[in-house]
Amino acid sequence: MPAQSRHRAFRASRPSLAGMRLIEGGSFAMGSDRFYPEEAPVRRVKVDSFWIDEAPVTNAAFAAFVAATGHRTFVERPPDPKLYPGADLDGVAPGSLVFRPPAALVPLDDPSWWWDFVEGADWRHPTGPDSSIEGLDDHPVVHVAYEDAAAYAKWAGKALPTEAEWEYAARGGSDGLDYAWGDELAPGGAILANYWQGMFPVATTKADGNYRTTPVGRFPANDYGLVDMIGNVWEWTRDWYAAPQAANTKSPCCAIPNPRGATRAQSYDSAMPEVRIGRKVLKGGSHLCAANYCQRYRPAARHAQQIDSATSHIGFRCVVRRGASGASGR
Repeated sequence: MPAQSRHRAFRASRPSLAGMRLIEGGSFAMGSDRFYPEEAPVRRVKVDSFWIDEAPVTNAAFAAFVAATGHRTFVERPPDPKLYPGADLDGVAPGSLVFRPPAALVPLDDPSWWWDFVEGADWRHPTGPDSSIEGLDDHPVVHVAYEDAAAYAKWAGKALPTEAEWEYAARGGSDGLDYAWGDELAPGGAILANYWQGMFPVATTKADGNYRTTPVGRFPANDYGLVDMIGNVWEWTRDWYAAPQAANTKSPCCAIPNPRGATRAQSYDSAMPEVRIGRKVLKGGSHLCAANYCQRYRPAARHAQQIDSATSHIGFRCVVRRGASGASGR
């Protein structure tokens, strides 16, 4: 690609608000005291108005970005030795993590039983080099690392949401509920998102036997008109990961305005002090969340993900903050 064309392709333009919803700003109770410790404490948070994609970025949309820019995703490139000082990378080929269901029940405290590093797995080849996204144009793109999501957002003239913006949008205007639709996972037996049904990770009771992504919008939208905020794929946010501070307030009169998460250094995993790779907050859960494992198909749920990691169940969506590049609420 000529340098001049490449510059135009990467230049952030006035964003298109087609396929986005305006979320009017307000305050809400962020987090939960009823599930996992990293979600607590509940604290009162306020966010400004913003636009957000109705659905996760699809394979078709990501393909348009790649065609315009020539972008190669993180997992399509050989690992950079500068990112992994001291590591022996000889013979390590590009690839990504792919979910593979084990043949029998396995311990749930060791994800290596169901995650395989597959050479040649990437966004075009979601389960390995012999797979493709043919017929999957309307599925969320996967195998995107944080830098890939950020590059797409910049190209589109958009941004990645903060954790607070994402959670506020996922709640659909309801405050304090466990799920995006109420306090019951499957009210009246209704399945309202793409999550694992059955005994994870070996058996699914879904009628079609599917344990991967589904087309965006297969399940009902929330009250803001947003689809797949829960389940299908985890979604990157711009915030560095850290545990919420106990000093944060629940008082409506003192809501925390537009929180922006931790610092990169604070996001390092204390259980692996030798690994100095930042972690961002993922939200929303995925098709691999289950009642017997990872009940994170909820707005308050959060997960720390290293920015150099990509998997077959991580995607993203974008936001436009009011006033950015000419966007308005009109």
